[in-house]
Amino acid sequence: MDPVVADLAAEQAQLSGVLEGLGDDAWRAPTRCDGWDVADVVLHLAQTNEMAIASARGAFEAVAAALSDASGRPSTVDDGAARLVEGERGLPIRELLVRWSSGADELIDVLDRIDLSTRVTWVAGPLSARTLATTRLAETWIHAGDVAGAVGLPWPDSDRLRPIARLAWRTLPYAFASAGRPLTGPVAFMLTSPDGQAWEFRPDEPAVTTITGSAAELCAVAARRVDAADTSLVGEGPDAGDVLALVRTYA
Repeated sequence: MDPVVADLAAEQAQLSGVLEGLGDDAWRAPTRCDGWDVADVVLHLAQTNEMAIASARGAFEAVAAALSDASGRPSTVDDGAARLVEGERGLPIRELLVRWSSGADELIDVLDRIDLSTRVTWVAGPLSARTLATTRLAETWIHAGDVAGAVGLPWPDSDRLRPIARLAWRTLPYAFASAGRPLTGPVAFMLTSPDGQAWEFRPDEPAVTTITGSAAELCAVAARRVDAADTSLVGEGPDAGDVLALVRTYA
């Protein structure tokens, strides 16, 4: 199994372990996702995993069109996600848990069978199946933290953050283009892993901007779960402020 698919499987399995131990009241606990409780977050993960399965099988457009017709035409990606959750909110908890678990397992099976260099369609446009797997890892990590925080459980950082941090680095041109801002030149990330190792993401050409600090904090900033000003991250170069403002790991 490819390492990024193995990381996704491990992240999903860890989340499943938490979900299986929750009582009914915990599923209704509010999360840091505005207006969503734990059940809503898990429903969103199940829905987007189903979309990823369709993407890997070459059927994304049809599934996305059907979902769009069912929820109304969204104006933004976030609006679309909110409408999908609203359209299916209130599923019985046992049914929701089975849907999440079966979809998570199916996604791993599909990704493990496909050539990860294959180009597939996703919300942000064409990308490799490996990048799709990494985006699912990033989103699972983000929302697992949302769930854990809502029910008062820790979500320890691990080396599974490495591909997430790399995704944030590699997609900076997309983030800048989406925001309509120019990127002056190449960017480097000089990060420290949860266990103290150096994770360096360097461009082929000399970097004009460098971000230094905790990989966990960088990933949290990219996930829009913490403001860069509230971290120990340090940026140097002409694009430092914009990098920390725009870096992201999702469409």
